[in-house]
Amino acid sequence: MYKVSIIRVVKSVLVASVVAAAGFSTTANASDISEWQSEVGKAIAKKQSYPRAALRKEIEGKVKVEINVDKEGNIVAHSLKASSGHEILDNEVPKLMKRVSPLPVPPASANAGELTMVVPLAWVLN
Repeated sequence: MYKVSIIRVVKSVLVASVVAAAGFSTTANASDISEWQSEVGKAIAKKQSYPRAALRKEIEGKVKVEINVDKEGNIVAHSLKASSGHEILDNEVPKLMKRVSPLPVPPASANAGELTMVVPLAWVLN
């Protein structure tokens, strides 16, 4: 029997690997941005689950998903930037984005209508 491990986005993935965060004004406080990204990671980690079909087939994988977030924290668009190579896991991404929206509200120092960031996700069996 395998122990299911979804790599916690906030602890090991998001904080270390947020590839892009666009839309912040040049005066945006770096600690505000970092805190918001951490909150986003926690929100995603709480809702991320291992697809049953992937568990049965012992499928593991990693994806990168680009998300666009509005000023209220709603995910207005998302796209898969790097596939896991497994349709089961890739198909979990839209379901996860639906479950997590709205995300925490971006910091007030973000002046763009939408913020974009790339979030890596992983599903691992131990």
